[in-house]
Amino acid sequence: MRNRFITLACSALALMSATGLAYSDTIGRYECSIVGIGNPEPLGDRAGHGLLSYQFSCYGIDGLLKGAVYSAVHVSEWDGPQGDFLLAGGVHRVAGGFAVTQMTEGTATVSMKDGKPVGVTGSGKAVFKLGSGSLAALSGRATKFTTKVTGANRFELEFVD
Repeated sequence: MRNRFITLACSALALMSATGLAYSDTIGRYECSIVGIGNPEPLGDRAGHGLLSYQFSCYGIDGLLKGAVYSAVHVSEWDGPQGDFLLAGGVHRVAGGFAVTQMTEGTATVSMKDGKPVGVTGSGKAVFKLGSGSLAALSGRATKFTTKVTGANRFELEFVD
């Protein structure tokens, strides 16, 4: 009986350790929705060159930011299916804490299938410019982020170490 308990305890510790390692790099993952319509605006100097701007709102589903609400803005320059972030960031709000994120650089790519766009993925670097209350530990923290489309005007955003 004692050996079973030790085996069970060791198995539980190993499982908890493995699970902790799998999620230790995630600061937070959000499900996001674009507020309004994010339509590209042609710049007029060449075909496929445009500006895209939109506001978005997210809800934290994983990590330290679970349960947080993130309100942000995004502006990017597009040359065909390739985009470069010009301005992005916003405010994270959670019970007892606030944080402000500035995405310092990022790129995105439109995925095509049969000549039609089917999704957008992006990635880059960000910094938590301010953290207070329950999010104070994020203040000054440099991070990476990834985005991927999950539906019409919806995407997932993840901040990782």
